[in-house]
Amino acid sequence: MTKLLHVSASPRGEASESLTIASAFVDVYRETHPDAEVDHWDLWDGSLPDFGPAAAGAKMAVIRGEPPTGAEAEAWRDVVAAVHRFLSADRLLFSVPMWNSGIPYVLKQFVDVVSQPGMVFGLDAVTGYQPLLAGTGRRAAVVYTSSVWCPEVGPGFGSDFQSTYFDDWLRWTGITDLTPIRHHPTLTGDVEDSRQTALATAREVAKEF
Repeated sequence: MTKLLHVSASPRGEASESLTIASAFVDVYRETHPDAEVDHWDLWDGSLPDFGPAAAGAKMAVIRGEPPTGAEAEAWRDVVAAVHRFLSADRLLFSVPMWNSGIPYVLKQFVDVVSQPGMVFGLDAVTGYQPLLAGTGRRAAVVYTSSVWCPEVGPGFGSDFQSTYFDDWLRWTGITDLTPIRHHPTLTGDVEDSRQTALATAREVAKEF
């Protein structure tokens, strides 16, 4: 069974542009894929585990081929559960607002939690990282929004470390079938026109996703 996982990184609820566009995507996806399962992972709902000293120690133990113990083992169980939730989906939708030219810190936390050895990546001493999600048929759509930066403005309006970082991470995992959905009206642009264009794109992409 196909499963869509929507990972949302905005804390703004109904006021969120990225979440509004992603919700339109999900509505059409449900209509056109009635047998698919849909899971919404709101990264602000408290279900994403921390990745502090115990989890970091557990990760390094796993890389060394050793089982985590004690507090590290407990932290690792929470991390593995999060990774499994991520890996349970073959269709991925991310709603990503731009924060300070990059991504919200909670999304970086998500990246750090799910990027684990033996599950998402391998490591070879000669060839380097191995993308373990390559060839799995996973597809990703990413809603990128910003209110100041856009591709047409100058450097005084910021830089795009939002999509450059996140697209690179997805490809690093082996997910290369990526579809961006963008809403970047800028401070002087037509916000409603940009929003409607993004909504239309999201609905069209969802039909064949």
